[in-house]
Amino acid sequence: MDLRMHVQIVPMTADHLDEAAELERACFSTPWSRSMLSEELENDCSAFLAALSDEGELVGYAGVQVVMDEGYIMNVAVRPECRRNGIAEKLLRVFIDFAKAHALAFLTLEVRASNTPAILLYSKLGFRGDGRRRNYYEHPKEDAIIMTLSLAPAGGTGPVPS
Repeated sequence: MDLRMHVQIVPMTADHLDEAAELERACFSTPWSRSMLSEELENDCSAFLAALSDEGELVGYAGVQVVMDEGYIMNVAVRPECRRNGIAEKLLRVFIDFAKAHALAFLTLEVRASNTPAILLYSKLGFRGDGRRRNYYEHPKEDAIIMTLSLAPAGGTGPVPS
């Protein structure tokens, strides 16, 4: 039996901002404010997805910023009571498909070194540990693991030898 929660993934809109700000407070020790989320939502380089329950409730969201051919995943948040239902994976798979379709070289993100469930999910999706940012997080102070999913074609894109 599939215990995964059914959600609809849609582009985040201003209508989702109050719930997204509430979700930030539930998930992060240093949450983004509603105004920060609003500013990012209006940023032409950023895209946010909302995961909605069958009742239309925001149960998760994720944001990515694209700079040239690089994708930076900024936030992935899922309501604590809805975790382990495949919601974050569904959100990330949309970004991965987008990145491939738009020929991005990579997607990258930071994750708390102690967030084993997230690290395992990112690894399952092909992200690899790429470095560490010492004391990146506050409350509590903790290192971030930089994880990157390389999307560049095998063999690179350099000139072909004659």
